[in-house]
Formats: sequence, structure tokens, C-alpha cells
Amino acid sequence: MSVIDFNKMLVNNTEFLKPFAVSLTRDNEAAKDLYQETIFRALANKDKYNVGTNIKAWLYTIMRNIFINNYRRKAKQATIFDKTDNDFLININQSAVSNDAVATLNLKEVKQAIHNLPEIFKTPFLLYFDGYKYHEIADMLEEPLGTIKSRIHFARKLLKSHIERF
Repeated sequence: MSVIDFNKMLVNNTEFLKPFAVSLTRDNEAAKDLYQETIFRALANKDKYNVGTNIKAWLYTIMRNIFINNYRRKAKQATIFDKTDNDFLININQSAVSNDAVATLNLKEVKQAIHNLPEIFKTPFLLYFDGYKYHEIADMLEEPLGTIKSRIHFARKLLKSHIERF
């Protein structure tokens, strides 16, 4: 395929990329940048296009990969390094509870709500909370697997209704 034929085919099949770029970025300016980068990469890699294949799918793939790479790059930039002696890695997106008293009150409230559960729900829930799998709990309590799953589900529902602040 000649360069002129490829360019014509590219121009005829690029309009569908604009709405796709907007749907990925949800920002018009970022979408324009993504669109331009996609066209640039398509032109730079025209030798990698296989004649007879779907050019729209090829362009979609290029755009999606650029978007994913940019997203990953931004996520890495949100992490900073502290150059102290211990070289701690600090993630900006993490938040810490500044008041231990609030956390203690919340934990007490959760424990009280679990304690107030009916025994039929409390036992399977606590076993599940301790890390046992559904089938292990069913074997221990000699109950059907579906019964255990529904009891744990209802225990969660009851806890949600009792703990209003979460």
C-alpha cells in the first residue's frame, strides 16, 4: 500500500476517534491531545499496519493503549519519594486517621453491633471474618453452603443498618 493510499484511508477513518477520545478522557482538551497523539502514532507506524485488516480497530487499539499508558504514568507521578535516611515511599492518595479516639469509638461500635447479632448470623459471620472460606464454614457448622452464604449476607445487612455512620 502506498503512503498516499494509507493517508487517504487514515483521513477517511479518523472521525470516529474524536467521540471515543472524549469518552475515555471526559475532558475536551485532553481528548484533542489524545486524538492528535493517536494520529501521529498511526502515521509513524504505518509500516506496522497490515493491509486488509480493520483500520478502525487498529486506530482504536492505538488510542486505547496511549490512554492506558498516560493513565499509568500519571498514577506513578502521584507517588513521591522522601529522601531521608530511611528512604520511605509516601503515597499522596493515602489518608491517615488523625484522631485515634474516633477510630477507637468506631471500632467499639462495630464490635458491639457484631455482638448484638442473633447467634444464627453471628457465628458464620465471625468465622468468615476470621478468614475461613464459605465451604469450610459450612463443613464446620454442618450446614448447606447456600445457607451459610445467605446468613453471612444477612449479617452484613444487619450490621449496615445498625452502624449508621459508615
